[in-house]
Amino acid sequence: MTPLERARCAIGAKFRLHGRTVADGLDCVGLAGLAFGAVVPRGYSLRSGDTAQMIAGIAAAGLVRAGDARAGDLVLFRAGPGQLHLGIDGGGSVIHADAALRRVVERPGTAPWPELMRWRRPETTEG
Repeated sequence: MTPLERARCAIGAKFRLHGRTVADGLDCVGLAGLAFGAVVPRGYSLRSGDTAQMIAGIAAAGLVRAGDARAGDLVLFRAGPGQLHLGIDGGGSVIHADAALRRVVERPGTAPWPELMRWRRPETTEG
């Protein structure tokens, strides 16, 4: 199963800060970990805006920076001043854990936040 397929399987899961499973709930980091099969840390704060910490964590999970946009990419957004957010590129949509809606959703169109970076598995970097 691809990261995009795993992310889509989580749509409808409830939102839970620091959540790691569909059954118990997910936040955006938990959704990213689920999609890419990575163990993710607890005790972080995306409101710190610490992009370097986020980049280091994603690199430790074995993902590589992507130069182009593809469905299934992990995308880092600037959701607000000092606030980071992760989502999965759905190819014309973004799948993310929406704290306001209290669940994982697939939002059609482009994300409403500025995109900072994107990553994918190393084996999918070549065209």
